[in-house]
Amino acid sequence: MVDLIIKGGIFMYPIIFCSIVALAVFLERLWVLKRKNIIPEAFIHQVEDLLSKQKITEAIDLCQDDMSSIAKIFLSGLKNTQKGMWLVKEAIEDRGSREAIILERNVDILSTIANLTPLLGLLGTVSGMIKTFNAISVQGIGNPAPLAGGIAEALITTATGLCIAIPTLVCYRILKDKAGSLIFEMEENSIRLLELMEKNRNLE
Repeated sequence: MVDLIIKGGIFMYPIIFCSIVALAVFLERLWVLKRKNIIPEAFIHQVEDLLSKQKITEAIDLCQDDMSSIAKIFLSGLKNTQKGMWLVKEAIEDRGSREAIILERNVDILSTIANLTPLLGLLGTVSGMIKTFNAISVQGIGNPAPLAGGIAEALITTATGLCIAIPTLVCYRILKDKAGSLIFEMEENSIRLLELMEKNRNLE
């Protein structure tokens, strides 16, 4: 492995660095995007049960004690209950947008890396070919040994760049779809909360 890195030349180092960053981002986002951290089912049922009994204060306390994204959205809406439903809706939409941004944070780094590493590999290819042609111009083509280093650098950097880019792109799509699915579920739960609150106001 070390031998390949050395043969690949200087452009192998930024490619390897990109792979480490991609792995770190993927694992961190995978941990953050756990469903229980974003939309815990038990919490939602508890809030809906409290609202059906018109226990707004208890529902607010429950939201304040929960660290999930949906709890923060619910809390924003419930705090504005006395100010009218239009303010409740606005608060929920505003907080929902912020939470959506938080869920998708750093995911685009993977897309950047997936696009960047093949280009770094291409730079390595160009660098290797320049070395090869320099060797040919100095020593001719009779002795293949001097050409081997440049050709090896060109092939290794290209292959490594693609080997990093392809799985990184897959990881990007996985996280993007996962975040999108969770955001959609948060929207659905927020709509259900609003409907429940409106229903309770009509019963008063």
